[in-house]
Amino acid sequence: MRVQSLTLAAAGVALLAPTTTSPTVVPQAQDQPVVRHEGDVRAADLLAKVRECVPVSKGRYRTDYDEPATVRVCGTRDAVFWKADMDIDCDGRPGRRCNSRTDPLFSPMTAYQQADGRYLSAERLPYIVVPGVSRIWDHSKSGVRGGAVAAVVHEGRVQYAVVGDVGPADVIGEASYATAKALGIPADPHGGGTDSGVTYIVFKDSQVKPIEDHDAAVATGERLARLFVRGG
Repeated sequence: MRVQSLTLAAAGVALLAPTTTSPTVVPQAQDQPVVRHEGDVRAADLLAKVRECVPVSKGRYRTDYDEPATVRVCGTRDAVFWKADMDIDCDGRPGRRCNSRTDPLFSPMTAYQQADGRYLSAERLPYIVVPGVSRIWDHSKSGVRGGAVAAVVHEGRVQYAVVGDVGPADVIGEASYATAKALGIPADPHGGGTDSGVTYIVFKDSQVKPIEDHDAAVATGERLARLFVRGG
């Protein structure tokens, strides 16, 4: 079940990250992402670092409105992470696959904007959604903001993404159409996604500028993932 993001019209302020020639998800003219392998940090190595949970949230999140609250946000020195489902966020700049006709919950806005002032494209940009600030967790106090870099892990694949949208304050587990597509998860905003098995690892105090530069997200994510796996 997809939940609608409660977007905040806030501009993303970001720290410049280096570009890379590593394989990445490259949008075609029709806004269709090309799925390619990203980086050389193994999914198994990342998952080994997040086996134990030291909670940073004061409570638990639902994965959908009609589900019990079971998901904690956990933390290490360098990252926060959670294990949940993936609902499809198709909000932002409309395209062929994300618009008010294909998605009954479509919103033309995302919480953060590109350098040119336009809202993000869920079809083209791999991004994840963080819960809105609440008594459960304030992501900003964990060093997570718009443009923060995340490693999203599912069934042996690693996809690097940015924090690009803000959702409901009590629901967790959502990412853009492009993120799902790259991970091999059904990306249809109406009935797509997966019910479980997704791990979201967000690196503290990381940020990409401009937020839409996916090559920079991959380069930064791969570097931080290596450090995270090595424990340094």
